[in-house]
Amino acid sequence: MSGRAATQARRRRAGAAMTAGRIVVLIAVALLADQLTKAAALTLLPRGVAVEVFPGLNLALGFNEGSSFGLLSGTMAGRPLLMAALTGTLTLVFAIMAFRAVRPLERAGYALIVGGALGNIIDRLRQGAVTDFLDIYWRNLHWPTFNLADMAITLGAGLVIAAAVPPRRRKEPSVDQP
Repeated sequence: MSGRAATQARRRRAGAAMTAGRIVVLIAVALLADQLTKAAALTLLPRGVAVEVFPGLNLALGFNEGSSFGLLSGTMAGRPLLMAALTGTLTLVFAIMAFRAVRPLERAGYALIVGGALGNIIDRLRQGAVTDFLDIYWRNLHWPTFNLADMAITLGAGLVIAAAVPPRRRKEPSVDQP
């Protein structure tokens, strides 16, 4: 078996650990966790009031009509179906990539991205905006509020990037050295 064929065989075996069924389960877990926490936030949190969990983290109910971290909120305000359609198209592309990817980390990353994106699409279709409720801050500096879907998307992107980093090769000891 040539070196290239051996590498491809190793990748296929590694990818088998993250089967299609596991990809679907990971998508479902990300989606379900997102939707359950958003339902709790909508039910339990008063709008406009930050509830301190501990210094550096508040629960603060908010709604985002734009993309990540409120980007494009002015452009997409009042256009939830357009935003859902654009996001849905990207989500379909990432879903295809999840099932075609070879590396387990890459498959898991794409699955998390898809699960998170689906959670935000559901919000846009249901209420016209994405529910956000996690407010991280330091002193008077607040990161834009976010949710578990955003966390899944960010973690998924990190896994895809990590999967793209080539593994380090160990140096073989030289035969000539004592």
